[in-house]
Amino acid sequence: MKKFLTVWGLLLFISITSYSQEKKYALYSVAFYNLENLFDTIHDAGKNDFEYLPNGKNKWNSMKYEAKLKSMSEILSQLSTDKLPLGPTIIGMSEVENRRVLEDLLKQPALSDRGYDIVHYEGPDRRGVDCAFFYNPKFFHLTASKLAPYIYENNDTTYKTRGFLIASGTLAGEKVHFIVNHWPSRAAASPARERAGEQVRALKDSLLNEDSNAKVIIMGDMNDDPMDKSMAIALGAKRKTQDTKEHDLYNPWWDTLKKGNGTLMYDGKWNLFDQIVFTGNLLGNDRSTLKYYRNEIFRRDYMFQKEGKYKGYPKRTHAGGVWLNGYSDHLPTIIYLIKEIKD
Repeated sequence: MKKFLTVWGLLLFISITSYSQEKKYALYSVAFYNLENLFDTIHDAGKNDFEYLPNGKNKWNSMKYEAKLKSMSEILSQLSTDKLPLGPTIIGMSEVENRRVLEDLLKQPALSDRGYDIVHYEGPDRRGVDCAFFYNPKFFHLTASKLAPYIYENNDTTYKTRGFLIASGTLAGEKVHFIVNHWPSRAAASPARERAGEQVRALKDSLLNEDSNAKVIIMGDMNDDPMDKSMAIALGAKRKTQDTKEHDLYNPWWDTLKKGNGTLMYDGKWNLFDQIVFTGNLLGNDRSTLKYYRNEIFRRDYMFQKEGKYKGYPKRTHAGGVWLNGYSDHLPTIIYLIKEIKD
């Protein structure tokens, strides 16, 4: 079997020749990145964003904000471009303050010609960080979006947190729902994230009840690893393809972490909180419909600390009160989807 790659138009098409039969496949990229505190320098009323103001703890001024925008845009612009000239069709994000920072991000030279549109809703988080969604309208047609709230136990909203951002539309001519997440932090006990997992699972089930042929992709900073209760039990994301039914969820990152690869580091150990999981109808070899192809963690040498106590960790914007002019304490994750192109 002879395999070769060709760039045709704006997508990457994989042509596979076998004997006298040639098939062509379109490749799509879906990415997620925790941007680690992408705040502007202006106070948002009702939000505890004071550490990211010019007179706040981090002395967050225009120079630092512009540097952060440049750093984030450069990472986002490089995602998947070794395979796709225009990068991801979809980018889910967390830890963005408001729509203004997203608009400023897309004005950066590295992203200004990509043509991304924005999905964002102002959420209830006390610090003011939200989830967001970039999409390329050339490939994904948005039909609906909303922010589903996180439901608290006993209606206790003392520590308000992010909701679940849902963006629905058509990709490669098929109905796909995306749910972007940023679950309660590790400062909260595991049950808080288990509740998030249960609620997102219910959202997935509700979307599939409306259209059983739709496909659902769930991404985000879950603040838990694939084998933790919130992911493996509450959300129900399975480790093995053979155990994953059509409307179950499959988690390709379980074995990634088992091999020692993660997206953030704590106490010298990798965790993999940044996950993209999806329904079982994206699995299989019948590529006449949209299917999962592969996954990867995006990592480049410049994204890591080169010396000191945190050598080998992702290089952050701030650490120990010092401005490092880095990127994020998380690494981006990517999945690729593939579909046969009919002439």
